[in-house]
Amino acid sequence: MDETTNSVGLALPRRAHFDTSLPLEGGAVLPSFDLVYETYGELNAARSNAVLVCHALSGNHHVAGWHADNPKNIGWWDNLVGPGKPLDTRKFFVVGVNNLGGCYGSTGPVTINPATGKPWGADFPVIVVEDCVASQAHLADRLGIESWAAVIGGSLGGMQALEWTLAYPERIRHALVIAAAPKLTAQNIAFNEVARQAILTDPDFHGGHYYEHGVVPARGLRLARMLGHITYLSDDQMAEKFGRKLRREALQYSYEVDFEIESYLRYQGDKFAGFFDANTYLITTKALDYFDPAGRYGGDLPAALARARAKFLVVSFSTDWRFAPERSREIVYGLVHNGLDASYAEIESSAGHDSFLLDDPRYHAVLRTYFEGIRT
Repeated sequence: MDETTNSVGLALPRRAHFDTSLPLEGGAVLPSFDLVYETYGELNAARSNAVLVCHALSGNHHVAGWHADNPKNIGWWDNLVGPGKPLDTRKFFVVGVNNLGGCYGSTGPVTINPATGKPWGADFPVIVVEDCVASQAHLADRLGIESWAAVIGGSLGGMQALEWTLAYPERIRHALVIAAAPKLTAQNIAFNEVARQAILTDPDFHGGHYYEHGVVPARGLRLARMLGHITYLSDDQMAEKFGRKLRREALQYSYEVDFEIESYLRYQGDKFAGFFDANTYLITTKALDYFDPAGRYGGDLPAALARARAKFLVVSFSTDWRFAPERSREIVYGLVHNGLDASYAEIESSAGHDSFLLDDPRYHAVLRTYFEGIRT
């Protein structure tokens, strides 16, 4: 552990293989599965200081520190996790795991289907939030963790933290639900569908079996990511960062790049298409769409949340229009309705949905204070 930089230092990915079958919400059954994960800090003798970090759409198990083969590959939440940071690894044993269906080593479309000896591709079943949490419970068993001190996540990760309190109420003491929602709005589902159609209609998609053709549906992934970035940023941030700045001194009067924002979106799209798996993108956006704990209770969210026993911190951001603050307040209302211990913070931020990833001093102060109050 590198105390001079408040970093966890070198991070070592691990793989857990489970021979047990995993029934999925959609009716399919995985005969076995792998989860890739990283840990930071030390598990105490009572095994009571473990914190699970759940990732968002394009995240993974690499939460903090760096990898030996690529020191520039810093964990996606490195500003939050480490010695002396809000999620202090001197106090907590932190676990980051790549979701089931992911493309960073956990069982998913890019891994081998034992029945065929080929990558699963489009044959991999749709994975929902409940499935991710069920697989994480198996990992907790493997690590000897009967109860998480806390589960934390932003966006899709926040949905997983919420689901933990409903699926395993006795196995989680605190849930930190950040920039999330109890279900997607029609507008959010629409954005996800447009992104999926960009991938599904790419000629290189080949019905999801593009691995066998040695190609990648890069055009579709590129467009999906460009659309996503528009929704992750706020109008204020885009105006401040890009405005109507030109890439060159004069307009080109063509369909090439004129504005800096166009250049930025193309860069982000190209970069994403170079490392992320299209099938995983499809699966993950469907997991977002399907999440709706109140669905089984006639749309009654307080009734759905009545199972929870954990204490909660719910955090939203003022300019997050994709997962707006009022959606977080719906969760808080449902928790308070059930007499649960719920704290709420709405952070003023110009960064939109991506605020949960940033090193905002007010946001981090809220998280630090909450984690300091968790007994281990």
